[in-house]
Amino acid sequence: MHIGLIGLGKMGNSMRTRLRKNGVEVTGYDPNPDVTDIPTLAALTTALVAPRVVWVMVPSGKITDDVIRQLAGVLEPGDLVIDGGNSRFTDDFAHSALLAEKGVHFIDCGVSGGIWGGENGYGLMAGGETELIALAMPIFDALRPEGPRAEGFVHAGEVGAGHYAKMVHNGIEYAIMQAWAEGYELLDTRKDIIKDVVGTFRAWERGTVVRSWLLELLVKALEEDPEFKKIEGYVDDSGEGRWMVHEALDNAVPVPTISAAIFARFVSRQKDSPSMKAVAALRNQFGGHAVRRA
Repeated sequence: MHIGLIGLGKMGNSMRTRLRKNGVEVTGYDPNPDVTDIPTLAALTTALVAPRVVWVMVPSGKITDDVIRQLAGVLEPGDLVIDGGNSRFTDDFAHSALLAEKGVHFIDCGVSGGIWGGENGYGLMAGGETELIALAMPIFDALRPEGPRAEGFVHAGEVGAGHYAKMVHNGIEYAIMQAWAEGYELLDTRKDIIKDVVGTFRAWERGTVVRSWLLELLVKALEEDPEFKKIEGYVDDSGEGRWMVHEALDNAVPVPTISAAIFARFVSRQKDSPSMKAVAALRNQFGGHAVRRA
């Protein structure tokens, strides 16, 4: 299978490597001439055989909107666009409708795995018509972790379902990271009795009910910088947590834990909090997200 990939930043380049490793031919396009395979978006469509499959992996919002519009102008009826970025699910409805005017199909796909996905595989949540999902399964199979198809991939529902599922995933992620961060701060505060914070967390990695990959990453971050002296306690947010709270309000679903985790990130922008340093370090570990160096 041969696909086009738009966006060769850290995630896009990692995905290109994994796809090629698993037998999918990839032609990538990026405005950065140092990383692109072809010079223009038009050249990308020329390089692909119809019906074309183009995966979009660019920042959500205006950049994704612009790319979708450009693709609507160069693709042909029967082609397929997959938005694998962090778009808001409501944008999927508009993008799908715009492409449909040109006879071009659309799938939205929430992708989780960060910078480690190229090695371990990505969690994939897809939204779209069943026939289109079947067409794209060789791509999803190449990207997801090895094992039974049920592991690491779900056809979550219709258009919008993939990004909706990813939005909820990220909201849960916010809350879990906040719990780890607060636990770290409390342990670190009692230096009079707790002499080995890193060892305490490491002891939880096997056999306890709180063992998880995030715990392993927290231990790794602490081993690299035991007191988080090298980073500031400033934590950004990608927007998906806010969108989830908006959805919860619109549907009268209580999400107090996730809401509190998001507001805690706002607190991080007002003072240098030890727990927020832990959250910043975790985001850097699993996703390569930028941190502010102290």
